[in-house]
Amino acid sequence: MADIHIVREHGLGFEQARKLAFRWAEVAEKKLEMDCTYEEGKAHDVVSFKRPGASGELRVGKDRFELNARLGMLLGVFKGKIESEIVRNLDELLAHKDPLYAFEQGLEKHETKHAARHEKKDKHEAKHAKHVEPHKAPAKPAKAPAARKAK
Repeated sequence: MADIHIVREHGLGFEQARKLAFRWAEVAEKKLEMDCTYEEGKAHDVVSFKRPGASGELRVGKDRFELNARLGMLLGVFKGKIESEIVRNLDELLAHKDPLYAFEQGLEKHETKHAARHEKKDKHEAKHAKHVEPHKAPAKPAKAPAARKAK
């Protein structure tokens, strides 16, 4: 098991932080196949998330985000990469005047890039399929006529 703990201060205020966290939970459910639960509170909100190999919660306050996650054995091997990606993405978002807008722009850019990659792959496979003859089963040998018995 590997644990991730990330805290980031922000100046968004509670409503903007709440909107950003809620949108993240929606995307995490759709793109990362996570089960997310969003609970609003007076002092902070909590987004609980889980999927095979990972679980945790994101605490959302008026002036900070706090992420605590636990990675299973397989994902734990990639803890450093996962943690650095989360930190990089969060820091980039919080550097913008409107992090929610930046989040939506980042999603759009990612989806456009992802779609282009799949389109290129599909074209390559279609082109390759034209040059390769389908595999044919070997023809069955004709049966030799049965031998006649001499009378």
